[in-house]
Amino acid sequence: MAAAGEARALPRLVIAGTASGAGKTTVAVALARALRARGLRVAVFKCGPDYLDPTYLARAAGATCHNLDGWMMGRDAVRATFARAAAGADVAVIEGVMGLFDGASPTSEQGSTAEIAKWLEAPVVLCVDAGGMARTLAAIVDGCVRFDPVLRVAGVVCNRIGGRGHLQLLGKALEAARLPVALLGGFPVRAELAFPERHLGLRTADDGAIAEDTFAAWGAQAEQCLDVDGALVVARSAAPLADDGRAMDALPPAGAPRCRIGLAMDAAFHFYYEDNLRRLRELGATLVPFSPIADGALPAVDGLYLGGGYPEAHAAALADNRAMRAAVAAHAAAGRPIYAECGGFMYLCAGIRTADGARHPMVGLFPADAVMADRLQALGYVEVETQAPSILGPAGLRFRGHQFRYSSLQGMPAERGGAYRLRIRRGDGVESEGHTTGPGGGDGDGIPNVLGSYVHAHWASNPLVAEGFVAACARAATPP
Repeated sequence: MAAAGEARALPRLVIAGTASGAGKTTVAVALARALRARGLRVAVFKCGPDYLDPTYLARAAGATCHNLDGWMMGRDAVRATFARAAAGADVAVIEGVMGLFDGASPTSEQGSTAEIAKWLEAPVVLCVDAGGMARTLAAIVDGCVRFDPVLRVAGVVCNRIGGRGHLQLLGKALEAARLPVALLGGFPVRAELAFPERHLGLRTADDGAIAEDTFAAWGAQAEQCLDVDGALVVARSAAPLADDGRAMDALPPAGAPRCRIGLAMDAAFHFYYEDNLRRLRELGATLVPFSPIADGALPAVDGLYLGGGYPEAHAAALADNRAMRAAVAAHAAAGRPIYAECGGFMYLCAGIRTADGARHPMVGLFPADAVMADRLQALGYVEVETQAPSILGPAGLRFRGHQFRYSSLQGMPAERGGAYRLRIRRGDGVESEGHTTGPGGGDGDGIPNVLGSYVHAHWASNPLVAEGFVAACARAATPP
């Protein structure tokens, strides 16, 4: 990272939409792949709490995708994460979230794509669903240009166009309105290249779900249908990004390894913020991936981190792996830490009841079933305050996260809950959440060694959380 006050040239652009479903993921993926095919090193980012779109961007660019969330991370961590992850890249492509100005509040820019674009001083390319539209395009773009004069909307991509003739009409509409934006092309509907979806949105872009040929085809589509050279001109028009000293959130250089943390990583569990994993590594944790679906035993580790994912889609396979379920239970019984979020938390319950009514036994650390529903049970940002000492640290820790789930608990005893006090960002309600169990770490502190919650936490909101978890795992690595 540059020294404080130093400005660095870093071509970058934000791919925003007029709304969810306007096609920004397709445009970002296609553009990233086209730029990569030209031999450029492409850094990719996703605004918001999304875990799925980043897998598409990562496949397209051949690089890790990092989340940038204004509400959960704050300005300094967003800028620091961007500067760190984009170092050495030729161009950065940042996909927005929802509509350009949508975020955590209907009355402010907090948590929005616009906020991130302004923090990163990046020009915006606006994606518009232009199906059945002509002159109205100019009105929509004009509104976005004028709504926030500080924001620079520099380009437009029209999706679901009817063909070249339709795109020409849209271009004439923009020219007549004399808007300071460049029409960068448009995509027709290509049903055969559409990305598959499931109940939480897009399917994860692993090799088994989406062929590499699909990404190559979208890169070719970008070269055919978009003005890729024009997009590069827009990206290179970004002013040098100054490091004003406030964007530094790097941890001290890691010393000797302190502990080994098993990281659940397979088709059932793979929702992790890369920034959270970085923090664990920089604090001295060695992350050891393992598969609760396929592995017959845990690796030699001091703690476990079970992230979210799709355990309900793989419930039968998880249930059939009795050896792994027993190994996780034994790890907990030995007093070693387990931190589980959403899908990982469901795995620690007595069972998962899937949408077809079937019940699949899980690890059984919590005597409750996670029951799938056909509609969302919780969605949105939350702020957590811990109510008692835990494997994350002392009582009173505050951090931010997000919920997005279709399941709810049945049969959870009251004494296992209440580890968290949640303040719901939307509506400003307050709920009790967070569940603990276990004999403790064996050092007499009486702190339960297992913590599960439906909250996907982003530790940039409070770095002490990552420090607390690594410290708990390090204590487990030391014989009492």
